[in-house]
Amino acid sequence: MVADESWYTESSDELGVGFSLKTRAKLHEETSDYQTIAVYDTTTFGRLMTIDGLVMLTDRDNFVYHEMMTHPAIAAHGSVAHVVIIGGGDCGTLREVAKHESIESITQIEIDERVTRVAEQYFPRLVESNEDPRVRLSFEDGVAWMDQAESGSVDLIIIDSTDPIGPAEGLFNEAFYQQCHRVLATHGMLVQQSESPLAHGSLIRDMHHGLSRAGFAATHLISFPQPSYPTGWWSATLAVRDKRALAEPGQVLGFHTDYYTPAMHQACFAQPAFMQRLLDDAD
Repeated sequence: MVADESWYTESSDELGVGFSLKTRAKLHEETSDYQTIAVYDTTTFGRLMTIDGLVMLTDRDNFVYHEMMTHPAIAAHGSVAHVVIIGGGDCGTLREVAKHESIESITQIEIDERVTRVAEQYFPRLVESNEDPRVRLSFEDGVAWMDQAESGSVDLIIIDSTDPIGPAEGLFNEAFYQQCHRVLATHGMLVQQSESPLAHGSLIRDMHHGLSRAGFAATHLISFPQPSYPTGWWSATLAVRDKRALAEPGQVLGFHTDYYTPAMHQACFAQPAFMQRLLDDAD
């Protein structure tokens, strides 16, 4: 919602929290076949994209989310060749994946093409890898795509979705995880955004439980700051088909990052006591 002409405010009665950014102008608003997309010019966080009134990204802090949704999993796997991104319409995650020259193919499945087209217009830095010859953009339902995908054909699946409501609801259940498990190669890995450890503990527990029931050998939680998301603390869940040590420092990257480092790779797997108890309960 917009509280007045100079502030954008996202508030949640359920969580009892809110977040506001001072704005100069609303640059764009449209309702696609799936959701309402808006773009604002803020005074301190650059441009802001919202979907159905919820913050999707800002210029100032999107690098943390996009780097942590990609580099820890790619480094932990060690030999990713074929990547599928479900969602990710703003293309920031795709851009980070494409920085890894060893990756051979990147397929992005986004249900709402308008998210990508709006990003092309207002967030050009995020879409700078869209013309990479390794990239294929497909605008269709991710659940249906996964149902039809070839078994064992993908090394890494990244589920970069909105909250588990509306178009993204079908990406957070055991049936979908079973299909992901089938499509992944023997040493394959899945990473999915999993909301706030402070506010969405039950969702995180249910995700880890569902992934285990779907056949994944182990699940791990990584967390990172995300100032413009509820509570300012966010997470991603990694699931692997075979057990391995993922918290060892990654290799020094041959490209620029703003948040991810080998030391951050190791640190992001560490759990506070309350979250470790919750994850133990999901086993």
